[in-house]
Amino acid sequence: MAGHIISIIGGKGGVGKSQVAANLALAYAAEIRAKTLLLDFDQKACGDQNIITGLKSKKNVKELAEFSGAIDPRSIQLFTAEHKSGISFIGMPTESIAANQINEEGLGKVLKALVNLYPVTIIDVGSDLTPLALKALEFSTLIFIVATPDVLAVNQCRRMYSDLVTMLFPKDMIQILVNQAVNGHPVSPDVIGKQIGKPVFHAIPKDDASCIAALSRSTPVLVGAKGSPFGNGITDCVRKLIQKNVLKTLEKLSKPQDTVAVGSTNAPGSPGAIADDTKRKDQWTELKSRIHKALVEEMDLKKQDENDPKAKIILREQTKKMVVELLGKEDTKTILNNREDMNRIVKEILDEALGLGPLEDLLADKSISEIMVVGPKKIYYEQKGKVRKSEITFTNDRQVMNVIERIVAPIGRRIDEKTPYVDARLPDGSRVHAIIPPCAIDGCCITIRKFPDKRLDYKDLVKFGSLTEEMADFLRISVEAHRNMVVSGGTGSGKTTLINMLGGFIQSNERIITCEDSAELNFPQDHIVRLETRPPSLEGDGEIDIRCLVKQTLRMRPDRIVVGECRGGETLDMLQAMNTGHDGSMTTVHSNTPRDAISRLETLVQYAGAGLPQKAIKEMIASAVHMIIQQSRLDDGSRKILYITEIGGLQGEVVTLQDIFVYKQEGMGKDGKITGKFMASGFIPKFIETLEKKGYKVPRGLFVNK
Repeated sequence: MAGHIISIIGGKGGVGKSQVAANLALAYAAEIRAKTLLLDFDQKACGDQNIITGLKSKKNVKELAEFSGAIDPRSIQLFTAEHKSGISFIGMPTESIAANQINEEGLGKVLKALVNLYPVTIIDVGSDLTPLALKALEFSTLIFIVATPDVLAVNQCRRMYSDLVTMLFPKDMIQILVNQAVNGHPVSPDVIGKQIGKPVFHAIPKDDASCIAALSRSTPVLVGAKGSPFGNGITDCVRKLIQKNVLKTLEKLSKPQDTVAVGSTNAPGSPGAIADDTKRKDQWTELKSRIHKALVEEMDLKKQDENDPKAKIILREQTKKMVVELLGKEDTKTILNNREDMNRIVKEILDEALGLGPLEDLLADKSISEIMVVGPKKIYYEQKGKVRKSEITFTNDRQVMNVIERIVAPIGRRIDEKTPYVDARLPDGSRVHAIIPPCAIDGCCITIRKFPDKRLDYKDLVKFGSLTEEMADFLRISVEAHRNMVVSGGTGSGKTTLINMLGGFIQSNERIITCEDSAELNFPQDHIVRLETRPPSLEGDGEIDIRCLVKQTLRMRPDRIVVGECRGGETLDMLQAMNTGHDGSMTTVHSNTPRDAISRLETLVQYAGAGLPQKAIKEMIASAVHMIIQQSRLDDGSRKILYITEIGGLQGEVVTLQDIFVYKQEGMGKDGKITGKFMASGFIPKFIETLEKKGYKVPRGLFVNK
């Protein structure tokens, strides 16, 4: 018959839970007349049990966790210290560094075996919910939270009880044990029970004399003063547990194992298992929908301050408690097999109610650079340059729509049937585009371009192989020389990352003004003005586009103007600004080669409706733009600068271009990665000579292949 584990945890330090644990083990050994085991899992007060029991185990729990052999009656004796009163003891390492390096997973395997060796195992867990403590609680039949008649101790005990319930430990499994109880004290066991929200299981009388004397002799109270008030209180607690069959009753709360016998009709991969899995997924989705609906009825989830992190944390904790209560009212035996399932469904419901639902985990994964939602059942993501399909899905289209509304609401954007698309951003700056039916035929679509936590600089791009040190040095010189630059590339080629890198080269004493549809640029300088477009109101007026913003920048005394992307008539205003004393400005355009970028600029200028002749437009481009940097995403997912090209002027009807650096693709490696090398053309840009005349020393070695 399998034994039981009782974990003793304190709401706070100093409540005497270690003495309670040691003496509880002794009392059990005496009452059931069988050997019990005492384990010390208290990492903060490591070594205290050695003093309380007067024992020192042969090996500690860290060594037990690392033991690779089978745990049986013979092998366990290699670790334990034996007490004449009938308990075995394994202590904690006395060094805090060693105590904090314990492998909790290893101890989990040991605990699984120990219940077959001892009828009762008592674990002194400590007063914090560390990973080691949670591992002990996971294998426990009963959890005792020890409190004292002290307002602060009771408050911390209430917090501990609430945390454990929120972590989905059954309420009946958690019992309150009052230590140092005093008759007539204002904070009586009844008051403590009402404060915590759980009746006190047992109260142990205050007996400082016996407890202090026992500690001074390194002897448990039940050995040195068995008939003392404290000793009698511990013994009465054990008798109460035995008489009421508490452990046997709580044994029924154990969760079923989610293992399936091999060869059974429901073995993994069999038709029965697939059908069961599909049925369980449907039940899982229905359960989530019911809980979410009940949650909306119980709580006003919209009443939260988006800008207050503390308020968000409090709301999440309150919501989590409500979800746990609602789940407790449901019949979840066939849906939730273990505590991991319970934790997962609670997290999914919370993410849907307060966050971005299934996207939360993808957003938290730093290796994922882009997330693409196509209706409720298809979520794709880009990881290391490759697009993959996620197993995670939304419940329905309404849930996808809720996520879109949650994204756009804080920044004052809107999306509806009249305007079924929107550009937005997340709090971390990640760019979001959403489009909904009727334009999106297969359901609501979301595209999120994630931004890295750390702003990438030229060293990172050199490390990734996007450019060479020589190219980075040349670009730095070009930026400092106030060259007007156009970054050209396709969708997802890394244009924004590159222009962020170029912006990092701008001197800190210059005033920079950026204009964007959705704020993405993140320059390190302090003196920067960031402008963002605004969509029309519900009445259809009040729209502010990029062109309007570019015009405003000319009245704001800019040293440099940076336009996130030119895609319309603002191109004309941008070129005019470059031509009228705002050298060193930058922008991006969509095109595949530097020559295509020139054609693209010509086309975009015509969007302004100024009716300029073709030659005048070309002359404007040739004089305004000094350099084109072509960024591309290659077939293997890598992003590289393929061309750094200087515009030489206008010859007849043609804008002349001269490549300074190029990337030559040579083939494909066995690992699927494209091989090639960056090469300098040998051409020395015209502005280099101008800089040298001003006294700048530019190393000519930058333009020579090594």
